[in-house]
Amino acid sequence: MPGEDRTPVLVGVAQLTLRDASIERALEPIAMLEQVARDAAEDAGLGERLLHSLDSVAIVNVLGWRATNPAAFLAERIGAQPKRTILTGTGGEIPLVLLGHMASEIEAGRSRAALVAGCNTLRTALRARRAGRRFGWATGPESSPFALGVHKAGSSELENLYGLSTPPVVYPIFENALRARRGLSLEAHRLGMGRLMSRMSAVAAKNPHAWFPVARDPEELTKPSPQNRMIAFPYPKYLNAVIETDQAACALVLSAAHARELGIAENLWVHLWAAAAATEDIWFPTQRASFAECSALRRAATEALARAGTALGEMDAMDFYSCFPVAVEMACEMLGLSEDDPRGFTVTGGLPYAGGPGNNYTLHAVAAMVERLREVPGRRGLVTGNGWYLTKHSACVLASAPRPQAAAKAAFAPPDEAAPTAPKVRQPELAEAASGPAAVETYTVTYDREGAPERGIVVGRLLDGRRFLAHTPGERALLEDFAAHEGVGRKGAVSHENGKNLFTPA
Repeated sequence: MPGEDRTPVLVGVAQLTLRDASIERALEPIAMLEQVARDAAEDAGLGERLLHSLDSVAIVNVLGWRATNPAAFLAERIGAQPKRTILTGTGGEIPLVLLGHMASEIEAGRSRAALVAGCNTLRTALRARRAGRRFGWATGPESSPFALGVHKAGSSELENLYGLSTPPVVYPIFENALRARRGLSLEAHRLGMGRLMSRMSAVAAKNPHAWFPVARDPEELTKPSPQNRMIAFPYPKYLNAVIETDQAACALVLSAAHARELGIAENLWVHLWAAAAATEDIWFPTQRASFAECSALRRAATEALARAGTALGEMDAMDFYSCFPVAVEMACEMLGLSEDDPRGFTVTGGLPYAGGPGNNYTLHAVAAMVERLREVPGRRGLVTGNGWYLTKHSACVLASAPRPQAAAKAAFAPPDEAAPTAPKVRQPELAEAASGPAAVETYTVTYDREGAPERGIVVGRLLDGRRFLAHTPGERALLEDFAAHEGVGRKGAVSHENGKNLFTPA
């Protein structure tokens, strides 16, 4: 309607965590989404009347669920008749991109009431697979939603060849590179990771929706034990994002005009001030110039703050994507924050303790941030997201007060316009078949389920500056030594044998 208030406001949020459900009693994805949708409408004080007014329903991609249009399926279940249904691509950044998109649609007058929801059901799916069970999860109508985002592999064929194909293995190469650039000893670094993540676990302990609501001290988090086996150096299990959860989250975003028409109390409103997104110029991690820098993270966050007309120092609360410690450390590094900032870096407890994996964590963070900001009028919060290997980034600024007049008019630009392009940097040349004297640029050691070292993975440099990927010899004593002493800068020789590079430390 011409002249109406198109300010986007979050009016209802909900989360669902099913820690104890058996395979037989576990909810299927559509039932989880329906529950959080109805709970979010109740949180707004309206229930079904709000759901029936929705003109847009959007779903964050659900791993392992084959529904072609889960948004249309959910609309059927809640009695909505949306003009538009949306399904996202994959990535931990995508819920904030989706929220920014819906806010843009509301500001443009193309939507007045939107639902954004997502879930993760990997705990039940994997438990059923181990038990030899198959689920006939309902998939709903066959139709084509609007697609937002992309599905693209995170690792190159060469990275896959050397085992750099999953987050628990790839993130350690960033962690070790950043530690070395900071000049920290292995012990000082371990203690720093422990302090950082212990503060997050303390937040999870107070979060009723956290998967692991347990406060753990730095030693418990960083010292290997039977309950905390090593996964990939320097991370034991307690420093890895938990993937096997059954969780869901939902947010309802309306125009201020529509919220007033429905009679939603304004003390429940949290304003979406701005959002932004950015992608690293080089997609695959081992093709980037540095493992100790992430310019796209900085660009997304600083652009969101600039568009909101505010500054990082004015944030009362923050939630940085936290799949592994280096994701939080890198955010601090790129944004100039101390890791002991008294505001903390999570309102949920973070991915290793609160959960929320499988693309949907930042929607849990938004729900928790809304609840935090409602407590005190005028509070502001920053939420960030990260997809693949510090590859894709998003950020949004929320507040329990209207956006400043100084804020940018285009506060919710599409992802490809959300942040300036970074200056091009020279891409290192990769030597697929490497030979000769070399040094370690970064590395990790992976472990088996009994905690024994299994494989050494090296990203190294030849004397001529070319980069290579390699394994180390597999002797246990060598691998234990490789993880016990600083490996970055370590010299040795690389050879190409049986189709792979082998780096032997001096």
